[in-house]
Amino acid sequence: MIDFLLNGQPRQCEAAPETSVLELLRETLGTTGTKEGCASGDCGACTVAIGETGPDGELRYHSANACITPAHQLNGRHLVTVDGLADGNQLHPAQAAMVKCHGSQCGFCTPGIVMSLFTLHEQQRREPDKALAPLTPQRLEAALGGNLCRCTGYRPIRDAALSMNEHPEHRPLWMDAAAPEPKASPAAVESLFAQPTTLAELVECLGRHPEARLVAGATDLWLESTQRLARFERLIDVTRVAELNVIEETTLEDGRRGWWIGAAVTYSRIEPLLQEHFDAFAHLLHRLGSSQIRNRGTLGGNVANASPIGDTPPVLLALGSRLRLVGPKGERELPLDDFFLDYKRTALQQGEAIRALFLPHPVEGETLKVWKLSKRREDDISAVLGAFAWRLEDGMLRDVRLAFGGMAGIPKRAAQAEAALEGKAPSSAAFQAARQALSQDFQPMSDVRGSAHYRQVSAANLLERLRLVLNTENQSQDATNSPREVMLHAYAH
Repeated sequence: MIDFLLNGQPRQCEAAPETSVLELLRETLGTTGTKEGCASGDCGACTVAIGETGPDGELRYHSANACITPAHQLNGRHLVTVDGLADGNQLHPAQAAMVKCHGSQCGFCTPGIVMSLFTLHEQQRREPDKALAPLTPQRLEAALGGNLCRCTGYRPIRDAALSMNEHPEHRPLWMDAAAPEPKASPAAVESLFAQPTTLAELVECLGRHPEARLVAGATDLWLESTQRLARFERLIDVTRVAELNVIEETTLEDGRRGWWIGAAVTYSRIEPLLQEHFDAFAHLLHRLGSSQIRNRGTLGGNVANASPIGDTPPVLLALGSRLRLVGPKGERELPLDDFFLDYKRTALQQGEAIRALFLPHPVEGETLKVWKLSKRREDDISAVLGAFAWRLEDGMLRDVRLAFGGMAGIPKRAAQAEAALEGKAPSSAAFQAARQALSQDFQPMSDVRGSAHYRQVSAANLLERLRLVLNTENQSQDATNSPREVMLHAYAH
């Protein structure tokens, strides 16, 4: 049983484990304002807003793709759709701005765009200082990057976003109401969609049903339902487990500082931490997916999925991350290097799950670069991704870690290429040896995203790009060279 509020009205629904929010809305509840476009979380036509009460007791809404959000995750939540935004006959500012700016033509994608504008407006309302400040292009891109429109050219939609605060504030009072108390027991281990709230309950569920599929953001898992029409016999939802939603700064026994990041922590939650300490990693998140995806997807899920083209595993490998696993036999830790065994096969034993990932604090002088190659720049899967971490000490490369996605059946470090660079100056000869060593590290396959030859050449070119960056940065410190002269010198080689 799912107990939630739909546009302020209490709802109780029965649904199969694989039911999406979109299916629940359109087929069970007859609420048809929300549209299905791609059924894969790409187009944004199905965007809705989900509200939940935070630790401070304040209700906050985030945008989500209804087509790949499990309906059972609505339990005890608010769900707002385009059908419920108006306050009587008065339009919400997001709606009024779209009307005034002629932001809709065929109208199919409009409901999703309005809901993305709604969540943006809610963020501004909660943060008066930001509400009064002009919206930056970056913030607009983040808010609307997950909504595609074939008709408008986006300019009128952008104008609507910029003008929302010029319209009178009309929002139904129920938007601030307390979330309902779920009447069903979310931790019931015999439930076909179990929602444990503590680590002990999760371990019990895993012990009783080791065959069950685990679900967090469902940004990949749910494609099995929407694209392959798969049915899930039993699912265990980890998003409510308190211990899996914690970010804890700590120091390991070997003296390394860092953060244990719970496996259910979303990309949106870790983004501020990454922006402060790992700018290249934070930038990657905006190429990984839209705000709807970042609001739902988790770092733990991206690792557990074990896709060879997952975006975050190569970065975590380059940073030297560790994993904390939990199961009926207790907890254990292992380096991320030892987690990926073969295509879609990991070191997880039966009934185990990822509890947390250790993200090491940058050491003095350490640099991280991440470059992703894909068919389109935003919201696309990698063909090749390279993540490179190193220190430069007395002109020599130290602690070199080079990791790639898309080059093997698993995300993998380039051990031979690392050895070719370790302790060497970032010279043309050293990097030529590293590029040649890549053929010993990888024998990539060909698929729809790129041929084996393309991948091998691209990976080598990313190493050359790294050499150019290193030498350009070094030469930039030489006062005798202008930045333009440095760049011309770098590309001449």
